[in-house]
Amino acid sequence: MPVELHNSTRISRRFAELRDSGEMGIVAYITAGDPSFSATLRFVVAMAEAGVDVIELGVPFSDPLADGPTIQRASERALKNGATLSRVIALVREIRKANSPVNEVPIVLFSYYNPVFQMGLEKFAAAASAAGADGVLITDLTPEESEDYRRIMAAHHLDTVFLGAPTSTDERLEKIAECSSGFLYLISRTGVTGAKDVLPDDLPALLRRARNVTQLPIAVGFGISLPGHVSVLGGLADAAVVGSALVSEIEKATARNSGEAGIDVAVAALADRIHSLKAAARSGLSRREVVT
Repeated sequence: MPVELHNSTRISRRFAELRDSGEMGIVAYITAGDPSFSATLRFVVAMAEAGVDVIELGVPFSDPLADGPTIQRASERALKNGATLSRVIALVREIRKANSPVNEVPIVLFSYYNPVFQMGLEKFAAAASAAGADGVLITDLTPEESEDYRRIMAAHHLDTVFLGAPTSTDERLEKIAECSSGFLYLISRTGVTGAKDVLPDDLPALLRRARNVTQLPIAVGFGISLPGHVSVLGGLADAAVVGSALVSEIEKATARNSGEAGIDVAVAALADRIHSLKAAARSGLSRREVVT
């Protein structure tokens, strides 16, 4: 059954703005703490100033099963640098203090369930909300096991984003959509994260099936890395999620020099990536007819 959109969070307001302007959204994922938390702050600010619509901050985890090698390596580097869930939440608080457009960019905490469970749902939700987070995506929490989680997140005004996949049946997609708020995240293909050259042929059919069960905005991730991907998705989805391609830019820029010089290069590379992706989201096939 369709779910009514609401405008109570930064996430839903941002998607409403995108809809009203006929524009596709860009959701950017990076791993918090890679190569440092001070660097992550600079990366987030740079992407916000470049026009990103939503930031996903990955909480480093020791066994990231859904992530490909690029994000796995980023998690390893961040954990070696002392990354914890508490420090990621503290980073959100610092981001909200920045004097830049990042103050209003929605932030989703992207995590596996174990760190959240260890902290405690109530403590996590209260801390994340107070810091300025807007939503949470737990990759390995199923809708059937999420009732307490969703109730507590909602009580603290945090959207709960769930993942739909090509293997999800129509009934399963409907259940996932019912448990989601803010937006529905569709995985474009089976397997783990990672940049690809070509989008799957069956992706349009998956998007049509998802549209039949929800009015939530739909974001597509896994394998999205190029402006051309954004253009192809423009007539189908509401946002493109880009992760591994951005994490790879950070890795390349800081592999030999994780000091200020390397971070400067990474900042510039991320801003360039977001500029090019956002340009594709604002033109060509990505433009939508605005209903007045």
